[in-house]
Amino acid sequence: MSNTERIIRLKTVLDRTGLSRSTIYRKIAEGTFPSQVKISIHGAGWHESAINRWIADPVQYREEEPAE
Repeated sequence: MSNTERIIRLKTVLDRTGLSRSTIYRKIAEGTFPSQVKISIHGAGWHESAINRWIADPVQYREEEPAE
């Protein structure tokens, strides 16, 4: 069984969360929605596992602080 982390794009995130594009970016700024991951010069996506964690508990979700 593969444990590969998938990157999903905005359209998929919009479909799965039911949020609008502007709401997603506002929530990212607030730290209450997963941040994007840069995948190319002009492209970005989200880790599918982070979106799944948000879907499981959107009220309690907080962006994890990077370990120093």
